[in-house]
Amino acid sequence: MKIFAKIRWVASILLVFSIVLITNLVDRDNFNRLSYSVTTMYEDRIVASDLLFEMSRIIKEKQIAVLTSDTIFFDSENDKYNREIDQLVDNYRLTKLTEKEKLAFNQLQEELKSLKQKEKSSNNLSNGDVLKSIEKIDQHLYKLSKIQLQEGKQQVFISNRAKDAINLYTQGEIIFLILMAVLIQVIIFYKPKE
Repeated sequence: MKIFAKIRWVASILLVFSIVLITNLVDRDNFNRLSYSVTTMYEDRIVASDLLFEMSRIIKEKQIAVLTSDTIFFDSENDKYNREIDQLVDNYRLTKLTEKEKLAFNQLQEELKSLKQKEKSSNNLSNGDVLKSIEKIDQHLYKLSKIQLQEGKQQVFISNRAKDAINLYTQGEIIFLILMAVLIQVIIFYKPKE
């Protein structure tokens, strides 16, 4: 084999190697994005939605107690519920928050503090201030749940894009392998004239 033929063979092999390496790196990047998106959907959206639901459930219990003037609830159960809310807020804080979500979450925290102060200082539990505070908290929880929905849609969009890219590159790799197989067949069966 002449030196020029060897250089062509080496260049051809290096080209094939480079193409396979590049597609592999692109596939790995797309797979990582897909994996991250799925993880984010669970850890930062579904778990966060559950925490919001639990907070909403507790706030509804408080609202019912205020509307029914249930003094027994505020004497025996309210402290336990306040601790549960504090724990839920701490857990929610650990999730990945967007800027919009941080703003709504800070407003929620402020209103929760305000509600606790109103509960302690209010002799009359059917006080309109307590109910207004509960309504504001409910609105903040609703706003946060809608943000969860929007962010969840965004993560689904990202994962679908990554999945489509993986499928596209996989089809390209299959076409490339078929072309390489045909080229190898041509090289094997080609008989140059001497």
